[in-house]
Amino acid sequence: MSDNLARVSFSLEPEPFETSAPARRGFRLVSPTPSSRARPRIFYALTAVAGMAAIMVAQLLLSVGISQGAYEISSLQSSQSELGRTAASVSEDLVRVSSPQSLAANAEGLGMVSNSNPVYLRLSDGAVLGAPASASGSRAGAASLVPNALLNGSTLLSQLPADPAAAGAVAITSAPVVPAGLAAPTTR
Repeated sequence: MSDNLARVSFSLEPEPFETSAPARRGFRLVSPTPSSRARPRIFYALTAVAGMAAIMVAQLLLSVGISQGAYEISSLQSSQSELGRTAASVSEDLVRVSSPQSLAANAEGLGMVSNSNPVYLRLSDGAVLGAPASASGSRAGAASLVPNALLNGSTLLSQLPADPAAAGAVAITSAPVVPAGLAAPTTR
């Protein structure tokens, strides 16, 4: 069973009686209605409501700021793609105009003739190689060029009007000079 009873000593002798009587506890009446509890102050409630309102306003402002940044990024990406297409178009026009066929056609349009009898100068001793002769105006130099299909229908420089703005003609304009490539968007 339990050995707790074995450890407690029982004595049959009464304990000595104390001379002073223990103090009696007095009875107290308990009212049936609860006593007025301390009500929470209105200040704490207003502070909690103001804190929640501040958090909601901060969240709203952050959301608007992030969405504004997303719209700006989208706008910059569309601008970058448009600039990429423009750069590709301009570089294609530059390649077309700087081809040897285009240069030869523009030179011929300006009255230059190709020399079918080239002469070379050797710089080491200053010797002239070949027989110098005046250009005859034959198309012998142009015959060695491969035809360029991209030049069909293009306007030569000699055929452009003197004042393209007044004539309403299409003018050949140079590409905008960009020193270090395309401009990158600024990031924060």
